[in-house]
Amino acid sequence: MPFTDPLLFLRAWLRNPARIGAVAPSGPALARLITADIGPRSGPVIELGPGTGVFTEALLARGVLAHRLALIEADPDFAGKLVQRFPDTRVLSMDAAHLGEAEPIFGNDRAGVVVSGLPLLSMPREKAMAIVDGAFSRQLRNDGAFHQFTYGPRCPLSPEQLRHLGLEAVRVGSAVLNLPPASVYRFRRRVSVRVAI
Repeated sequence: MPFTDPLLFLRAWLRNPARIGAVAPSGPALARLITADIGPRSGPVIELGPGTGVFTEALLARGVLAHRLALIEADPDFAGKLVQRFPDTRVLSMDAAHLGEAEPIFGNDRAGVVVSGLPLLSMPREKAMAIVDGAFSRQLRNDGAFHQFTYGPRCPLSPEQLRHLGLEAVRVGSAVLNLPPASVYRFRRRVSVRVAI
């Protein structure tokens, strides 16, 4: 049975629906959309919740070097399979909510992009905030971006959460051919504009 078999994903979802967030892996249309503006010059890339590696494949196809790609996967079965499938990447079996407590994964060479396959809307608010805050406070460089997809009709972070974190969100687009259809958002640090008097 191939690793990308939807039955493996379904079994993981049945074990912990809140952690997995979907009954099937993301499709190629969503993978193309969430990785559209990422390439070898994006710097190190961190992927959260890679699951079966659909986004990982898209990132590598876009030229991200395997040794500059870190895969953060909390499910031990998925993490083990990812090590086998993508041996040149860094696979860390950990909860992404602890990113803010961890040392920067790439040391002084902070990540340029985080790509998240985590279901932010279906997890407790505090955990979702810890994941995004940890990525920006400890892992991403100042101009770094956090790419997040959602099945919901709105941004996965509320305006209040974005203000609290000092972030702004841009809707990148929708992958209507994904099952279910999904939208992608990009979060960045809010830039303060000073007006000269």
